[in-house]
Amino acid sequence: MPARPEVRTRPRARLRLSVAGLAASAALAALVQPAQATGTPTPPDKALQKQLDDLVRTAGGPPGVIALLRRGDRTTVYRAGVADTTTGRPPQATDHMRIASVAKAFSGAVALRLVDRHKLDLDDTIGERLPSLPAAWHQVTLRQLLNHTSGLPDYSKAPAFIDILRQDPRHHFDSRRLLDFVADRDLEFPPGSQYAYSNSDNIAVALMAEAATGRPYERLLDRLVYRPLDLRQTSLPQGYRMPRPYLHGYDVTPPAPPEDISELIGASGVWASGGIVSTPKDLNRFIRAWAGGRDFLSKETRHQQRTFIPGAASEPAGPGVNSGGLAIFRYRTRCGTVYGHTGNTPGYTQFAAATADGERSLTFSITTQTSKTVKPELLAKVRAVQEDFVCALLKH
Repeated sequence: MPARPEVRTRPRARLRLSVAGLAASAALAALVQPAQATGTPTPPDKALQKQLDDLVRTAGGPPGVIALLRRGDRTTVYRAGVADTTTGRPPQATDHMRIASVAKAFSGAVALRLVDRHKLDLDDTIGERLPSLPAAWHQVTLRQLLNHTSGLPDYSKAPAFIDILRQDPRHHFDSRRLLDFVADRDLEFPPGSQYAYSNSDNIAVALMAEAATGRPYERLLDRLVYRPLDLRQTSLPQGYRMPRPYLHGYDVTPPAPPEDISELIGASGVWASGGIVSTPKDLNRFIRAWAGGRDFLSKETRHQQRTFIPGAASEPAGPGVNSGGLAIFRYRTRCGTVYGHTGNTPGYTQFAAATADGERSLTFSITTQTSKTVKPELLAKVRAVQEDFVCALLKH
């Protein structure tokens, strides 16, 4: 289906927001009552539903919200607003969506499962695995890439990369050459000396996985993550089109009506750092395994994954106090602790987390972008609602 005309008629002001969001990773009043997902259902909480209703009524807020809350085999789906402002169709747990930087948890999963198979080691360096990358980067380790202490300059902030997107948002990049945009630059700081969230890190992680196995990253995702977890609606596309059906993502800038930007930008420019498309149902299944599934990682590798840097926040920040581990973040809320990842990209903001044993999980998706630089006031409200959902998740 071709892009909607409004994507082309209002591109420049809106694209500035979209590119900024990418560098950080950029019938409306109709409300729908909670729907039960597969598994044993639990009654919806009216207070939680009201908070989602309030979010879609907020000026500049998302046209749609969907949250899956699962305890054991009991799942409740909360939703408000619409998946598509044109049709008024409600959001569904099987709708596709861009998961943005939650894709970094998937590249982390590939890497750590390869560590468990002795194909990679957390102390492997870029120089050992990717000697063609700049010599100044050679001492950076896989561990430092996974916990964002590498010092790699962020390719998605490079002027040349941003200029290409401004001229052609659907430009098809060679995903394995994205680091070329910053190959002439030294590290931002000595490896391991500080924390700085960088999209370059997870591109390098995927390249190291390919170098260690001789297999394409997409095939590694399928073999090590999708198939073991039965993720049948999760993929890493190269183009801009979304699988049907999908949650439409919007730029919401009142007083203009919401602009559908679901297919504005191609995925090749974010690849292992943010290009995965999934569904709330699949994402919920993944985060349970990644945060605490007993058979997903070995005990030793799980211990390394959960070695946290205090104050290291995901982008955007999740609820409570954030700390960063190996492609996973710890969220300490007033009600307890969960582990997961967040993400934002034009049209979408994501939060996925689970308890340390993987028995309780939450995915929380809204269909507009927010971050510390894009609608920070909305982000503060979203984080507060997310914390209330975490509290409901942890309640006995």
